[in-house]
Amino acid sequence: MPTIGVKRDLLFDALGKKYTDDEFQELCFAFGLELDEVTTEKQMLTKEQGDVAAAADASEEIIYRIDIPANRYDLLCLEGLVTALRVFQGKVKPPKFEFVEPAQRQVLKINPSTAQIRPFAVAAVLRNVTFTQDSYNSFIDLQDKLHQNICRKRTLVAIGTHDLDTIKGPFSYEALPPEQIKFVPLNQTQELNGIQLMDFYATHAQLKQYLPIIRDSPVYPVIYDANRVVLSLPPIINGDHSKISLKTKNVFIECTATDLTKAKVVLDTIVCLFSEHCAKKFTVEPCDVVQTDGTIISYPELAVRTERVSVKRANAYIGINEPANKLADMLTRMYLETEVDAKDGDSLNVKIPPTRHDVIHACDVYEDIAIAFGYNNIKKSLPAFMQIAKQFPLNKLTEQLREQVAQSGFTEALTFTLCSRDDIALKLNKKIEALPAVHIGNPKTLEFQVVRTTLLPGLLKTLVANRKMPLPMKLFEISDVVLADEGAEVGARNERRLCAVNCNKSAGFEVVHGLLDRVMQVLSVPWKTGGADKGYYLQATEDPSYFPGRCANVMYNDAVIGRIGVLHPSVLQAFELTTPCSVVEFTIEPFV
Repeated sequence: MPTIGVKRDLLFDALGKKYTDDEFQELCFAFGLELDEVTTEKQMLTKEQGDVAAAADASEEIIYRIDIPANRYDLLCLEGLVTALRVFQGKVKPPKFEFVEPAQRQVLKINPSTAQIRPFAVAAVLRNVTFTQDSYNSFIDLQDKLHQNICRKRTLVAIGTHDLDTIKGPFSYEALPPEQIKFVPLNQTQELNGIQLMDFYATHAQLKQYLPIIRDSPVYPVIYDANRVVLSLPPIINGDHSKISLKTKNVFIECTATDLTKAKVVLDTIVCLFSEHCAKKFTVEPCDVVQTDGTIISYPELAVRTERVSVKRANAYIGINEPANKLADMLTRMYLETEVDAKDGDSLNVKIPPTRHDVIHACDVYEDIAIAFGYNNIKKSLPAFMQIAKQFPLNKLTEQLREQVAQSGFTEALTFTLCSRDDIALKLNKKIEALPAVHIGNPKTLEFQVVRTTLLPGLLKTLVANRKMPLPMKLFEISDVVLADEGAEVGARNERRLCAVNCNKSAGFEVVHGLLDRVMQVLSVPWKTGGADKGYYLQATEDPSYFPGRCANVMYNDAVIGRIGVLHPSVLQAFELTTPCSVVEFTIEPFV
């Protein structure tokens, strides 16, 4: 689920009303969105980079971070979000997008050579656009969001935007050997060919991830204008000659792709959302794209289709009983202009605009009705037929143990599944290389770099956050850890564990030992003595996370299932704790 960041004051100006944080959160919830965080640019940089000094010059302006459904491409920028919310509130009607025919259309010709690498291309023009700094930033950010989402990191679609007044049509989309392609890349001064460009951006923080898409191909895709000026080398970078700026008035948009359907969706989304900045709002200039066989197709399509849905079926599926005219009003508020069928009062004719490519079936229409009606307003009811089901055994055991541990005087905590590498390694006196940790490929923050391999760091962080509370503090958690496992189908497996921490003026090893005994008692597992075949016992061991001589393996049927002991002082210091702690952690899966 993508998250967008919008400036609060700019958002409220566009909505025409100021809200409190709670009021805006309620509006988002009613529309099917979630206000994830209220922050500032300075706080975001500090959190992501962990460097307060680097964020010293960052803005303190309030930013709303809003979670957007992955298929709602029309909400990925301020313009789309504001329009959708204003339509939802009934302040405006859904806009109608129109074509404006120029004296002569721009033409993009696809060369047959592109079939070797990226065979499809679409294009459009936005005329008489007025950019402000905020709308310009939003325009760039929308392209980034689309690239990461529907474009699948530019593998399916790559977007190029150009100042039309600096280039001359007709344009040609070709595929040439990299050494034959020479141009000055965006924001650079030196001319490079295709091979040099790959070396130049090999260490670039953002662009290096896109190089493998075409690097090993014998030909690279490239778009030229009539004067053989390079517009872009998709999917890597645009040329500096045609870059857009705040002074740009006419924007030429091209999308090259390996998936034509995705390219059309992306083009429709961009032109619809930013056509509101044109002198004549919501107008788009079409372009002719000449295919390899000579046929000419006009883009963008901006197709509006009609979906026919049943009022009776919609009410039945959602569990409500609303008349047709009210359902039509609800759908119109969700950006789907709807009318009751004049001949059949039980049917609704729903117009699907080019911004709503997420609506592909009648069930998507039913979902929008439910959102507009309000999920909280749907009355709960029992199913009309019997259901036979049972709880998953591991979850059932987890619930039973939670109750027993809580009755033993421990308070339950629920901590993050993701943590930093230092949390599970350096702070616990261990090496990250020796741990079966699952690493996040491109972590956004230093706090979420790996999936936890132990529940202990989360509980210790909880202790730190509550250190003003009176002692003793006794916390526990029963949750999953994730361990890398080459034998597993996906290369990793979940393991359900119980972890308990006792924090007091003295370590209180007997407290966690007593908890272990109580858990084993309710599980009907005896203490193993003498020549008994089954049971549990402790076996002395050494672990760098624990105090020397104060650590033991928890053994069950002669197999190690966990560890118990007193934490090492260096571990306490790493987590900024000043009081001793004893810990027990073991897997509960063998007892299912």
